[in-house]
Amino acid sequence: MKIKLYLTVLLSTFNGLFYSPNISAQVAAEPVNQDIRVYNFDELEPLLYTNSSKTYIVNFWAMWCGPCIMEMPYFQEYVNQHPEVELLFVSLDFPKDIEKKLKPFLKKKGITAKVVLLDDADANHWIDEIDPNWSGALPFTIIFNNTNRTYHERSFESLEELEIEIHKTIN
Repeated sequence: MKIKLYLTVLLSTFNGLFYSPNISAQVAAEPVNQDIRVYNFDELEPLLYTNSSKTYIVNFWAMWCGPCIMEMPYFQEYVNQHPEVELLFVSLDFPKDIEKKLKPFLKKKGITAKVVLLDDADANHWIDEIDPNWSGALPFTIIFNNTNRTYHERSFESLEELEIEIHKTIN
């Protein structure tokens, strides 16, 4: 049996470690990250699938995850250049941190893509539901449309690397 409890422990232990103070068609465009909705997995799951040929990217991340923070600008730049692609950042931070930490963090980093927060303690269940091969490590990205889907349990080191993976997945 896979043990994924360490994700919860890491979230609890390292929350804020890398914090600096200073998708789906169901996700509507709103003022930039003013309303960060909190989902449980059952509410989030429909956003992980589509019947459309449109490209979707869902990235699981947290403020304490250094590799997550490093790759976020690549995702933001990609959707800035490709507005037809829908990006959803799924934060695994704590709901209590939305106003005082998460929103200021996103503003400082220039993240304008849609952000939601996943607050579901049963990580052993939802991690396997998303991808049975996912260990629970962050960052984790899903690139998909109605016919193709890839899972990436790693960080993207450049915009070019992200573009290549998207192209390989969708074309």
